[in-house]
Amino acid sequence: MNGAKPKKGKAQEVDWNKVENFLRKAIPGLPEGEMKVSQFSEGYSNLTYLLQIGAWEGVLRRPPFGEIPPKAHDMEREFKMLEKVHPVFPLAPEPFVYCEDPEVMDKHFFIMERKAGIVVDEDLPEKLGSPEQAGPLISKNVVSTLVQLQSIDYKEAGLAEMGKPEGFMERQVKGWIKRYHHSKTDEIEGLEELEQWLIENIPVNEETTIVHNDFKLNNMVIDEESPGLATGVLDWELSTIGDPLSDVGSTLAYWGQAEDEDIGINIISSHSGFYSRKEFVEEYAKQSGRDVSNINYYLAFGFYKLAGILQQIYYRWDTGEIEDERFHQLDKAVANLIVMANRARKGEVL
Repeated sequence: MNGAKPKKGKAQEVDWNKVENFLRKAIPGLPEGEMKVSQFSEGYSNLTYLLQIGAWEGVLRRPPFGEIPPKAHDMEREFKMLEKVHPVFPLAPEPFVYCEDPEVMDKHFFIMERKAGIVVDEDLPEKLGSPEQAGPLISKNVVSTLVQLQSIDYKEAGLAEMGKPEGFMERQVKGWIKRYHHSKTDEIEGLEELEQWLIENIPVNEETTIVHNDFKLNNMVIDEESPGLATGVLDWELSTIGDPLSDVGSTLAYWGQAEDEDIGINIISSHSGFYSRKEFVEEYAKQSGRDVSNINYYLAFGFYKLAGILQQIYYRWDTGEIEDERFHQLDKAVANLIVMANRARKGEVL
C-alpha cells in the first residue's frame, strides 16, 4: 500500500493495511491496486482521511487519538444518522460501512462517500472568482441549503427516534453551560450575567426540524464551477431534531463580520461581497417564512456555544492533554466570544 505521505506522528498510528483488508471484505468489487491515503486538513475534532483505490474514493472519519470524553465523537450515531438523512437529503454523504473492531483500528470509524467540490474555509479559491463576485452567490447558497434541510419531514425520514424535540433548547442551553464550567480555566467578565440571561429567556418553539448542529460554510462543499450551488453538507456528528432557529444562530455565530472581536481565525464571510449577518437573517426569513423576531437569543447562544467548544479544547491544551500550539491563545478567543454573545443579547450585533 502506498500512503500519500500521511502526516507524521499520530496519523501514522493507523495500520492502513488492516483498514484496506477490512474495506475489501466489507465492500465487494473494489478495484485492484494499492490504496492511497491522505489526511484532510486537521480541524479541532474528528480526523478525516481520503482513501483512493483506482477510481474509487471514500472518506474515513474517526475520533482523535488519545482519551476522549464519554459519548463524544460517536461515529456509530453519525453513521446511523447519515443512513436516514442521505436518502431524503442527497447533499449528506452516503455512508458505506461502519467498524468498531479494535483489531482494525484503535477507535471506531466509518467510511462514506466523497463529495466532489470545494470547501471554502479561510480563503476563497481563485476559480470561484473574487469575494465581490462569489460572495453573494455563496451567501445565498448557504441560506438556501439550510432552508432545504429544514424543509424535510423528519418523521417520514424515520428520524423521530434520533432526538427529543420537547425541551430541546432548555437541554441545549443548560448542557452547554455545564460543559463550559466543567472545562473552565479563567474568570471572564460578563460570563455569569450572560448565562443567567440565557437560562431566564429560553425560547419555546413548537416547530421541529432536522438540526445539523454544526451548520457552517466550511462544512459545505461548493460546486467548482458554480459558487451558488452546493454539492455536499459534511460533519453530521452532532445532528438531531429540534428547534430550526438553533441552527440559524450557530451559523450566524460562525458567519464573521469585519467589525467582530478577534477569535483567532480569518473568516471568509467578513470580506466584502458576502452577506452581513443582518442580510443573512433577512434572506433566511424570506426563504423559510419563519418568524425571526427572537433571533438575537439564538445568536447569543450560538456565540456562547462556540465559546464552550473552544474552551473545552483550550482546557485540554492547558492541562497538557494535547500539545498542539494552535490552541495556546484560544482563551482570548473564548473571552471575545463572550463579549460577542453579550453584544448579541443586547441587539448590538444584527
